[in-house]
Amino acid sequence: MQDRGGNQSRPAMPGPGGRGPGGPGGPMRGVIFEKPKNLKGSFMRLLGFLKGDLPKILLVSGLSVFTAGVGVVSTRVYGLAIDQYILPGDLAGLTRLCLGLLVLFLANAAATYFQNIKTVEIAQFTSKRLRETLFGDMQALPLKFFDTRPSGDLMSRLSNDIDTISGMLSANMTQLFSGVISVLGALVAMLLLSPMLTLISMLTIPLTILLTRLLAGRMRGLYKAQQAKLGLLNGYVEEMVSGQKVVKLFSHEAETKAEFARQNEELRLSGTKAEIVGGVMGPLMNLINNFSYLVVAVAGGWMILGQGAITVGVVFSFLLYMKNFGRPLNEIANLFNTIQSALAAAERVFAILDEEPERDAPEAKGDLTVEGDIEFKGVNFSYLPGTPVLKNANLLAKKGQQIAIVGPTGAGKTTIISLLTRFYDKESGEILIDGRPIETITRDCLRDNIGMVLQDTFLFSESVRDNLRYAKPSASDEEVEQAAKTGGADAFIRHLPEGYDTILSDNGGNLSQGQRQLLAISRAVLSDPRLLILDEATSSIDTRTELMIQEAMLELMKGRTAFIIAHRLSTIRGADQILVIDQGEIIESGAHAELLEKGGFYAKLYNSQYATGLVE
Repeated sequence: MQDRGGNQSRPAMPGPGGRGPGGPGGPMRGVIFEKPKNLKGSFMRLLGFLKGDLPKILLVSGLSVFTAGVGVVSTRVYGLAIDQYILPGDLAGLTRLCLGLLVLFLANAAATYFQNIKTVEIAQFTSKRLRETLFGDMQALPLKFFDTRPSGDLMSRLSNDIDTISGMLSANMTQLFSGVISVLGALVAMLLLSPMLTLISMLTIPLTILLTRLLAGRMRGLYKAQQAKLGLLNGYVEEMVSGQKVVKLFSHEAETKAEFARQNEELRLSGTKAEIVGGVMGPLMNLINNFSYLVVAVAGGWMILGQGAITVGVVFSFLLYMKNFGRPLNEIANLFNTIQSALAAAERVFAILDEEPERDAPEAKGDLTVEGDIEFKGVNFSYLPGTPVLKNANLLAKKGQQIAIVGPTGAGKTTIISLLTRFYDKESGEILIDGRPIETITRDCLRDNIGMVLQDTFLFSESVRDNLRYAKPSASDEEVEQAAKTGGADAFIRHLPEGYDTILSDNGGNLSQGQRQLLAISRAVLSDPRLLILDEATSSIDTRTELMIQEAMLELMKGRTAFIIAHRLSTIRGADQILVIDQGEIIESGAHAELLEKGGFYAKLYNSQYATGLVE
């Protein structure tokens, strides 16, 4: 979304009571995603992102077949070397065989090298496409989507989840494919060497499967609990770091350390249990495998000595095939959970891609120039079903008028602005701009004609000049500096270390709140909008600075329709019309003097501020 002089590309407009329905620390914190709900569907959709790399995938598959085949062939060659060269004492033949194996292993190393390169390329290009698609789709989503989801969860989907998918593609998929080929090749070779020994070696497989399932289920629960504890601890650390000022203000350092120690101890206990149980799997599998090797070795020795049915080389090759058969099976079993986790991550990404984006009506026009006549007719709206925030709102603003909106916190003031900018869409009623229903104007066209200065200023980690130019990318340096002069920011900008080229820290952290507000005002000046929205635009500026820019603001509002949300009523006494909102209803409207004369809600509000010195 283009921000014409506003404070952020997607300002966080509040929901009911001045806050959106969601927020940091919401229900997503600490949630563990283990299995995809639709494994096949997620896998097929992920394949769609791999279509562009089909030639590379075929190459990697071919190389995987080759490397797995080398392992199968070389294992049989070892046995042949024993029977045909070592036992007969044919040193020359053994030398030739070793040289042949060396050439084969060099070719295998080269194939593995190129296989890894192409696999990484596939994974990185797929991750790039996923990130671009996800980020692009997020830019088209309505604001209510962001209001109901923690930003940390969205960032996790864009980074951690896609990294999980990338890791699966770059390592696990190749390993899985090669493992399957190795298992099948080893099984066929074992059957060809000795069906009897193959049958004997398979007797331990049911025990292996049973133990794997029992331990895997136990491990899954323990690791899930560990990740949940880790998520809670991370959330607590994030919360305490963000709220460090409050912690110190109320001297809660000791309590904070004690709570951290408690959660940290819970994580230690949970992690210890998970690692202990997880550590049992390897030794148990080794014990079963070694027992299986012993049984096969004994049976093979009996067959050699008692019947002479097979040779030493055959038994040697068979034992190696058993190892090559069991190792990939264990790897595949371990990979299955990893692949499930990656597909669950893909499902989380696809869930955002499936969200309904903002769409303009087919008849909406994008080449209109907004003049500034605004009318609300019986408009109703609620952020949450059954909780109305705006009720039967009616207002009329003529081109060039200044419309002030006042009322208690959570009364619905900002909601009017949210509907006017179409950050949210009304539930019923009509909103007309220059006599046109607002739906007949594209969102881009509408927002190109609106300049906003919000109470919470957002600045990017770029230069001051680039932050101002965000409202009008084509603006010259002279236009940028003139806008800063009009907005009252030029003086302090020139005192910065690099002037207009000073790089701001995160959200302008190296500026005061008042300075950030002046930059936001200057940015709105540069956008030269037809509609101007000032949401507590001077709330963070001292009275002296406010007086300095008051004339410039009045000049800026000339010829433009301006909506001004203010708590300090002294700033809106000159407005053409003042709308008083309480509990979602416009209960009074009129000029300042007219409303004072009525002695209603506005008069009481104004007089209470006058008594406390908030108005002069």
